[in-house]
This record gives sequence, structure tokens and C-alpha cells, in this order.
Amino acid sequence: MSRAGSSGVFSIEEAAWLLGVDKSEVSRLIRVGLLPTIRRRSRLVVPTHALVRLLPVAGDGRAR
Repeated sequence: MSRAGSSGVFSIEEAAWLLGVDKSEVSRLIRVGLLPTIRRRSRLVVPTHALVRLLPVAGDGRAR
């Protein structure tokens, strides 16, 4: 992974990889308002706290 994750944010590509989905699915989540983003310089990034809400709970199989 790139440096983006170490600063509390993930790129769209990194978010897709962590969620196990395609970049287009992450873009859809952003578009419909389920995944907030912030602008860092000229690109959109996903804050870690927003991404964690969508990750499944270990051993549970349900989203938070």
C-alpha cells in the first residue's frame, strides 16, 4: 500500500482493495453518500474512520 493509509486516509484504489470490491463500487458508495471523502490536494481520499464502518467484523460476517 502507499503512504496514504499511514496518514489516516486511503485512496479510492486502496479502499476498494480493503473492501474486496471494484473501484467502481467504491465510486458508487461515494456517489450515493454511503462513503464520505475528503479532498487532499487535488484528489479524493477516504478517511479511515469512514472505511472502518464498512469493514466486516472479524468472525461475525456482518458489517458494522
